[in-house]
Amino acid sequence: MSTATSTETKELAPVSAESLAALLIAGDRPPRPSPLSASLTFGWRAVLKIKHVPEQLFDVTAFPIMNLLMFTYLFGGALAGSPGDYIQFVLPGILVMSVVMITMYTGVSVNTDIEKGVFDRFRTLPVWRPAAMVGYLLGDALRYTIASVVMLVVGLVLGYRPDGGLGGVVGGIALLLVFSFAFSWIWTMFGLLLRTEKAVMSVSMMVIFPLTFLSNVFVDPSTMPGWLQAFVNNSPVTHVASAVRGLMAGDWPTDEIAWSLGWSALFLLVFGPITMRLYNRK
Repeated sequence: MSTATSTETKELAPVSAESLAALLIAGDRPPRPSPLSASLTFGWRAVLKIKHVPEQLFDVTAFPIMNLLMFTYLFGGALAGSPGDYIQFVLPGILVMSVVMITMYTGVSVNTDIEKGVFDRFRTLPVWRPAAMVGYLLGDALRYTIASVVMLVVGLVLGYRPDGGLGGVVGGIALLLVFSFAFSWIWTMFGLLLRTEKAVMSVSMMVIFPLTFLSNVFVDPSTMPGWLQAFVNNSPVTHVASAVRGLMAGDWPTDEIAWSLGWSALFLLVFGPITMRLYNRK
């Protein structure tokens, strides 16, 4: 009996902090997640935020529908003779405009997490450092896809008919998602650089509105003054809108696709490193 009691007492004896640390060090640690795995995990976190706050989907559903209806029926008769003819031209443009405009919420999400102290926890995790940023962008890619599908469904109801068929539509949306992913790095930089989410939204609007409205989203640039055409014809939004419009119409606008991919690479190569530098110093 005494032997059993002694053994039991020995087993229940408290373990010192040094002994516990030695056990943890000697034990097998779980493998470090790969960059892809870590990025997908952070992306899933962004998706779960949409699940718990579904109001976030208003900007990718109500906003694009409102823009499409408003511009089609307000300006369709004056610019193309009828709303039915105008929607063939304007729907791809408004699709690009709507998705590009909602990319700014990536920066707002980053800034909000910084204010709440969530980023301090991310920085202590033994994962690939850019994974948190890439996760934001992957999660937002789902929102861009939802906005695109909603726009196309409403457009089909209103009479839009893509001559490029399913392949042209999928190709146009894929190109738009690639551009939006790269373009969003600008807003992650602002999310880290500016102190409040209101400041992020204000600066984002100052950049997005000239880029989207001074483009070929609504009208052919040939009707504009020469000095304005020089800006519009070289705008990244113009190149993306022309490429998406051409793909959905059944064409293969090689030059516009190349320009769109070139702008995407430029945004990624310039603003990606700046964002990570700010993130590491935050």
